[in-house]
Amino acid sequence: MSTARILVVDDDPHARDLLQRLLGMLGSVTQAADPKGAAERIGEQPFDLVLTDMAMPEPGDGLKVLQEVRTHLPDTPVIVVTAFGNIEGALDSIQQGAFDYLPKPFDVDAILRVARRALEQKRLVEENRTLRKQVERTSLVGRSPALLEVYKQVARAATSNVPVLITGETGTGKEMVARALHRRSTRAQAAFIPVDCGAITESLMESELFGHAKGSFTGASGARRGLFEEAHGGTLFLDEIGDVGMKVQSQLLRVLQEGEIRRVGESVPVKVDVRVLAATNKDLKARVAEGLFREDLLYRLDVVHLHLPPLRERREDIPSLVDHFASLHARGGARPVVTTDAMARLTAYDWPGNVRQLENVVARALALNVTGVLGPQDFPEPIGDAPKRLTGGLAGDLPSLAELSRRYAAHVLQHVGGNKSEAARLLAVDRKTLYKLLETPEQGEPPLPSGEGRS
Repeated sequence: MSTARILVVDDDPHARDLLQRLLGMLGSVTQAADPKGAAERIGEQPFDLVLTDMAMPEPGDGLKVLQEVRTHLPDTPVIVVTAFGNIEGALDSIQQGAFDYLPKPFDVDAILRVARRALEQKRLVEENRTLRKQVERTSLVGRSPALLEVYKQVARAATSNVPVLITGETGTGKEMVARALHRRSTRAQAAFIPVDCGAITESLMESELFGHAKGSFTGASGARRGLFEEAHGGTLFLDEIGDVGMKVQSQLLRVLQEGEIRRVGESVPVKVDVRVLAATNKDLKARVAEGLFREDLLYRLDVVHLHLPPLRERREDIPSLVDHFASLHARGGARPVVTTDAMARLTAYDWPGNVRQLENVVARALALNVTGVLGPQDFPEPIGDAPKRLTGGLAGDLPSLAELSRRYAAHVLQHVGGNKSEAARLLAVDRKTLYKLLETPEQGEPPLPSGEGRS
């Protein structure tokens, strides 16, 4: 976490100033004199920690501040402080989600100790969310027969230690498969180290993979462990293995045969326990025939072969992928809606960049869209024009703005479990407007039941 942003709420200006001086050691401190001022500050920027007085004059008290934070900054810890340290106030604040409850007059050490713990909790929450996003991003998505076969092969190969060669066009998700193999293996708790072989020059590849001794070449000012040693006990993923030169190929062959490496400039071998996964978008058999790849290394790498089909050969997976990426890149609130017409165009496009291109296109559309409803106009040509080449045009099938609004409102309502008050809040409208949106059906389609959902 960068410099912590802290909000202090207290009607006593002397108390605010004291807390600002104390907490200034931990980050940037903003003041508010009452719950209304706190709400305004929260609307202006996010905070990593909020300290609020319990007893304040109308309109509201510390519990109101707590509720405001829980609504708009649910991951931000709140510390409640008060001169009236009664057990009921403590229980109320803790039950409603306060991180901790401290009495006045201020104990400087206690406040700093609790504030540090609260900020550490916030950091861990953000770190866990990032890790979850990484897991979601590297998860295989789809249920096409071709991908189901890949799932089966991953499940069978994961518990083995043999090398796996993953082939497929650029952007098909080869690293995702490699990470899935690692996560499901007995090495899952150890390191997974990916290496982009195409991005490292031949002169540096040897040192990167195997390490080097001090003075072994110009610029080697100290000894260095290579990536094989860093991956000891875990998995090394060699992406674009077809770009590796012949000298390093022979060294890789030795590692696979003997389970040991030699650092550049050293003669003593170092034992390593590493599972090697490799990937390529090239035809390695053709490169063997051309004298560009060692046949014996290919045999060592290709013990288990997983091939990822291009996206154009599993179009039935595109809607699931679009929904997955829309959720992954949503800017908060309800998950975006993709219109039927837009989905048809996305499915019809050939996607030369495969899954990676699809993710980038969805992320771009969401970054530029402010309505939460993605239509054909949100995607660049030729993607947004794809079905026209196949069907002669779908202009007559475009839904009206009222229909798009109704669909989005219904989607938000479904997203919050039918809670109309929460749906109205997310849509930034009042309940009356929400009802009007929901009761504007497309021609020939019945309206949603008026009693649907919880109020």
